[in-house]
Amino acid sequence: MSESREGGCQCGEVRYRLESAPLALVVCHCTECQRQSGSAFGMSLIVPEQSFKLTAAKPKSFTRMADSGKTVECVFCENCGTRIYHNPAAMPGSVNIKPGTLDDTSWLSPNLHAWTQHRQPWVEVPEDIPSFDMQPGS
Repeated sequence: MSESREGGCQCGEVRYRLESAPLALVVCHCTECQRQSGSAFGMSLIVPEQSFKLTAAKPKSFTRMADSGKTVECVFCENCGTRIYHNPAAMPGSVNIKPGTLDDTSWLSPNLHAWTQHRQPWVEVPEDIPSFDMQPGS
């Protein structure tokens, strides 16, 4: 990626810049991602931690337990509540950005579907994209 990409929350208080290419875009069908997104799945744009820079406001966070038994720090705008990213303890050195917070989402294309055992029956997973009943490696 030759240029940085920027994003932020709905109210504009929290802003960030991504300074390198992402590692992957994962569609997660676990029940926690469904709850967090208020939809049938959540998405995580996995990026190297050193390439993610907050540029405006300091977001709030809370920690929850993942199905893996490890913790996940969930980071959001204190003002509007938009989830910006999360840091799973299972993935040190990376940040999982919520890709819908990017200013330009037109270039996004998922690489993988996880936790498809919890997939809503009406969601179709393309056959040419790897999918896993649980989290890969679990």
